[in-house]
Amino acid sequence: MTYVVTEACIKCKYTDCVDVCPVDCFHEGPNFLVIDPDECIDCTLCVPECPVEAIFAEDDVPPSQQHFVALNAELARLWKPIVERKEPPADAEQWASVKDKLDKLER
Repeated sequence: MTYVVTEACIKCKYTDCVDVCPVDCFHEGPNFLVIDPDECIDCTLCVPECPVEAIFAEDDVPPSQQHFVALNAELARLWKPIVERKEPPADAEQWASVKDKLDKLER
């Protein structure tokens, strides 16, 4: 099983999760992070680090977010790995509680 980054991360892109990942499975896009399902070892360390609760075990992804399973796999092949924490975007806190942000995802 792998972990999946879901919609809550869009435009927030907090990278606290990256610091605790023992296998560097996170990949970074312009305003979103994804987890490479082929690299994730199911360690669960990233889940409590996410301040917007965007990371779920694949089996626990909410029904409305299921498309993020395939999206993580797709974008992980395209985006570069991120291995160190970065400062979040200046407006991350404003986006943290916004719902329905898929149209804001930049590839």
